[in-house]
Parts: sequence; structure tokens; C-alpha cells
Amino acid sequence: MGFFAGLNEEKYDRQYSDGELVRRMIGYFTPQKKRMSAIIVLVMVMAALGAALPVIVSDIMDLLKNQPTPQSIGLVGLGMTIIAFANWGLNWLRRSLTVRAVGDVVLGLRTKAFAAAAEHDLSFYDQFSSGRIVSRITSDTNDFGQLVVIVTDVASQIVQTVILGVVLARTEWRLFLIMLGFMPVVFAIAMGFRTLARIVTKRGMQAMADVNASIKETVSGIAVAKNFRQENSIFETFNFANQQSYKVNVRRGFVLSLVFPVLNATTGIFVGILVYAGGWSAALNIISVGAWYLFINSLDYFMFPILNLTSFWAQIQSGLSSAERAFALIDADPNVVQKEKLAVPPLKGAIRFERLAFRYTDKETILSDFSLEIAPGETLALVGHTGAGKSSIAKLIARFYEFQSGNLLIDGLDIRTLDLQQYRRQLGIVSQVPFLFSGTVAENIRYAAPTVRDAEVMALARRIGDGEWLETLPNGLATEVGERGARLSMGQRQLVALMRVLAQKPAIFILDEATASIDPFTEWQIQRALELILKNSTSILIAHRLSTVKAADRIVVMKQGAIIEQGNHEALLAQGGHYAELYNTYFRHQSLAYTEERR
Repeated sequence: MGFFAGLNEEKYDRQYSDGELVRRMIGYFTPQKKRMSAIIVLVMVMAALGAALPVIVSDIMDLLKNQPTPQSIGLVGLGMTIIAFANWGLNWLRRSLTVRAVGDVVLGLRTKAFAAAAEHDLSFYDQFSSGRIVSRITSDTNDFGQLVVIVTDVASQIVQTVILGVVLARTEWRLFLIMLGFMPVVFAIAMGFRTLARIVTKRGMQAMADVNASIKETVSGIAVAKNFRQENSIFETFNFANQQSYKVNVRRGFVLSLVFPVLNATTGIFVGILVYAGGWSAALNIISVGAWYLFINSLDYFMFPILNLTSFWAQIQSGLSSAERAFALIDADPNVVQKEKLAVPPLKGAIRFERLAFRYTDKETILSDFSLEIAPGETLALVGHTGAGKSSIAKLIARFYEFQSGNLLIDGLDIRTLDLQQYRRQLGIVSQVPFLFSGTVAENIRYAAPTVRDAEVMALARRIGDGEWLETLPNGLATEVGERGARLSMGQRQLVALMRVLAQKPAIFILDEATASIDPFTEWQIQRALELILKNSTSILIAHRLSTVKAADRIVVMKQGAIIEQGNHEALLAQGGHYAELYNTYFRHQSLAYTEERR
């Protein structure tokens, strides 16, 4: 299997036995008991009708020996016509019920898979491609549904075979034993392909997930690619993944295509044996010609479910692999684990780190024996070089990552004991690159507070620079922001993101300030929005602007995961330490005094 070595298997993937997969699948069909019961009844009736056809043909063969009347032949023909029409109607009804039941089950599985993906912490998305996760939620759940449709078809044929087997055993037990002796050989050949089919099918799906991931990443970063004229490069990246998927699936097709021809050839040998044995028996008048023909005709009915099962082997293995991948996503162990789910009262915003240790990986220690206390209502600015641990502190307060030791207390409560949904409702977070969803400006502002009315949103907007920023929007609050906010400038996106927090009225506010330069007027508007948020919340600011640093009650200077200085702006400058160095490197050029000097 060296060809498949380059394909990506996720760490959370796990192996499920067929029995375990079937039990899980049956569990999803439990709410569909009524439909499934009706489907089973229809399958039984259709199987009985299907089994009746070769028996009727056999009786016709015997009738021909005894000079049948036109009436008896007409009755036989009428009976077969009725059976054919009944079979068609029942089959339509069965398939209609199956499609509805499967649709509901796929809906439930897809919902559960998406909910599991949404519940996973950010470290999960640091490790695993979002494109591959999307593939599990969409393509894999759909393949799972196709599996169920195929299984109901094959199940109908198996029931039909059992009924026919009873008839054959009662008709001529000696020929039935010969036919029964064929079955272990057929089953052995079919099952011999099982393991190999599962492997190549799963690899094919992994290759397709790589293609999906490549497409998603390319489309998401198309603007950057065009800026750097890398259209050919991104095409080559996609083409490599696509070619690999093609090769994997061609090999998969070769493996699966062997099954049906081998079984078909084996069945031909069995027919020859049965023709020889039955012919001699009929010639010696041991059995009737009709019974001999019944066995020859019934061999196809016996073998058809197995041949059908193997002809659909690709889809069946695809469905099992899909179920396995979807269940693996649902069952993936979370990194962030809550000890309890205590109800969260209105927070005051007191935050305390107690000798906390945190690392993203075993080889990457970020915080070690870290302690910090933030008072309710305090505005704290975190400054330091890249990699100092500033963003990590904010992510731990938001409970996006699990720390390894120590404690993090919110209003004296262990953060690991809180109901995270209730806790995060009282958090307001603005990331360094504000993310806006497709929709209007007003819809994005109401994202965390959907009950806020349009009039309230407008009143909030007008509190920022008398609402002058609205005049820069073509349709005011009804302006469409585009995908990821692409139709707005960076400054406008920041204002919308801050407005979103302002509408939420959080107890704790976390701002990872954008580093992008904006015009002075927009910066002034952003500062007005910040002031409105800061006066009503405990705020942690990862600051990149001098105006934000100066607005803080306390500045914490970090280096390599440790606090080396803290105090206000003037006191830290006077110390002439690391903060003074940062000020002269990053902040000084933003000051009015520096601007005057340059003039």
C-alpha cells in the first residue's frame, strides 16, 4: 500500500468494526421505526412475489407436458402480469419510504457532525484542515445515505432468496443440497475482497478530501494569489491533489471491478454442474423437467443477491468508510474539557491566573508558572514582541485552549467548571483581522445580540463620531459587506466588529488590535467606539496603537511568556526598560510629538 502513504489521515480517525458501525447506524434509524417497519413489510411481500415467478414458470413447464388448455395458460399469464404490476407498485412505495427515512437520518447525522465540529476548540482547527472537515460533513454523510438505500435493495433480494430456498428444498432436496454447496465458495470469494475494498475506498475518500481542502484554501486566498500573480502556482497545487485523487480512485476501481467478473465466472461453472446433474436426473425420471428448470432458473435468484452485493461493493464500502469518517469526527476527543457546567451569573470581570502553565505542543512552552490578576472593570494592555504570549493569554481567558497546570479563575470560579456557552455570552472578542459574515452591516452588528432592534443599532452607530462613519457606507446599515467583509475597508470592518461587541454589552472584552494602518479620522472613530466598550467592561487589549496603550489603566510588558514590567505609560517610559525600547521601536512614530519633530 505504499502508493497511499502520502495521503493524509487525521489523528482523530479511528477504526470501527462492521458490527459497531451497523449498531451506530441502526441507532440513527430508531426515530424512523414506523417507516422502517412499513419498509420491512413491503420487502417481505415483494420477496414473496419475486420468489413466486420461477415457481410459476416451472409449473408452466410441467403443464406443457400434459397438453394444457388455453384457459389454464391464460390464467398463468394473467397471474404473472398481476405479479409484475404489483411488484412495480410496491417497489415504488418502498423506495419512496426509504428515501424519506434516509433523508431524515442523513439530516440528523449531518447536523450532529456539524455540531461536533462547531464544539471543538481552536486547537482542533490548528491541527486539522477545515476543508477536510467540510468533506466529512457533506460528502461523507451523503455517501452514508446511499449505503442505506443499497442495503434495503439487497436485503429485499436476500429475503426473496430465503423464501425461494424453502420452496426448492421442498421440491427436490437433492438438487437443493448441490446448489447449497455452491454458496460457501461464492461467499469466500466475496469476503476475500472485503478488507482490500475497505482500504482502497477509504483512501479514495481521503484523496477527495485533499482535493476539497485544496479548493477551499485556494478560493479563500484567491486575492493574495492574484496580488502576487500566483495563479499558475495555485493551479499546480490543485492539479497535484486532483491527479493524486484520480490515480487513487483508478486503482480503487481496478480492485473493485475484479469482484463481479470473478463471481460471474464462478456462477457459470456452477450452472454447468447443475445442468449436468439435473439433466441426468430428469432423463432418469428422478425429477420432473419443470423441477429441473426451476433449479436452473433459481440459481440466478440465489446468486443475484451476492452478485448484486459485490457489484455495489464500491458503494457499500464507500458508505461504511463514510460512516466511519463521520463518526470519527463526532467521537473526536475534545482538548478543552470542562469538569462541570455551572450556571454563570452576571460577571463582574475579575480574572486571576495562578501559576498557570500552557503549551500548544509538547515542544512549545508558551507560559510557565504564570500569575496575573486583573481587577473588575480594569483596562489592561498587553505589549511585547511577537511570540511573547499575549494572544495566548487572551485565548485562555476565552477558553479556546486547554492549559496544562495551574488555575484560571473568573470571579473566583475555576474556568473549567463553567458552562462555556453561558460564559462566552458575556465575552466580547475582536480579533486582529475582524471577520464579518456575508450579509448587511446591521446583521453583523446583531450577530451576538440578535434581539437588538434596528433603532437601537442606529442609536449605537450614531454614538461613534456622531455616526459620520455611516456616510461612508453606500446604503448605511443595510450595506452588504460581502464574503468575509471584502466590500468594506479594514477600518470599516474594525468599526463593525467593535459595534458588534458594543451591542453585546460584555462583562469581559478582549481586543487583539489590528496592525494595519488606517487614516487618522477612522482611528479617532475606533477610539470612540473603544471608549464606549472599555468603560463598562474588564478589558484585555493586545495593543499595537499608542492611543490604545495610553488608554489602559495598566500596561503589562511580556517577554517569552513572562511578565517583566508593569505600570502606566509614563512610569514605564521613565524606567527606561523593555517598554521604553518597545515604545521607541513601535509606538513613538505614532505620537504627535514625533510627528511635530519630523516636520
